[in-house]
Amino acid sequence: MVTIPLLAHFYGGMASAGLLVTFLVFGDMFAIRYYYKSLRWEHIKKLYPYALAGIAMALVVGEMISDSQFRTIIGVSVLLCLGLIFYRDYSGNPDGFTRKNWFARTLGVSGGFATMIGNAAGPIFNLYLLSMRLPKNSFIATGAVFYLSLNLLKIPLHFFVWESISMDTLQLNFVMLPAVWLGSVTGKYLVRFIPEKEFRIFVTIVIAVSALLLFFK
Repeated sequence: MVTIPLLAHFYGGMASAGLLVTFLVFGDMFAIRYYYKSLRWEHIKKLYPYALAGIAMALVVGEMISDSQFRTIIGVSVLLCLGLIFYRDYSGNPDGFTRKNWFARTLGVSGGFATMIGNAAGPIFNLYLLSMRLPKNSFIATGAVFYLSLNLLKIPLHFFVWESISMDTLQLNFVMLPAVWLGSVTGKYLVRFIPEKEFRIFVTIVIAVSALLLFFK
């Protein structure tokens, strides 16, 4: 999520979306390689139809809103959802609204929309997985498979519809592949030393910070 505003600053909103999606595919593949056995398919199946609807919506309106407007909407939405998660954790009703169908549908559609426009769905989908209180390995594996399937679907859309992926951007992606691999190995090493409770706190903080970063270019 830190990468999104940085790439948008240097390359522009649409171009950065096409450049980043291929990096994300590489990262997803590394994560699946390490954590696949902890995958929880039921959460993917629950969100996927709504995420596809969100992607379809994004294709229609993607050129009708500015990058600034989009980042503001997503940032506010994520912070509101994070507030709901805090309420869930400390209200004494641990299942509450996060087990409701409307919660998954809302996050699915908004996440699909966000991932197509600016690869900014991380906080939204992570928020859903966080609300399900998955163990950290299941959290990582489920998110990685879900993101990979969506990102592979987005590549031809970026290439043929928005033309934000080109042979030049793909060349840069492959040049930087060793750096992506190094990041995945570092993450796999560090996550072994983070207890479950601290992992949840860490993810919550990352979601909040990444949402705030969406307000800035």
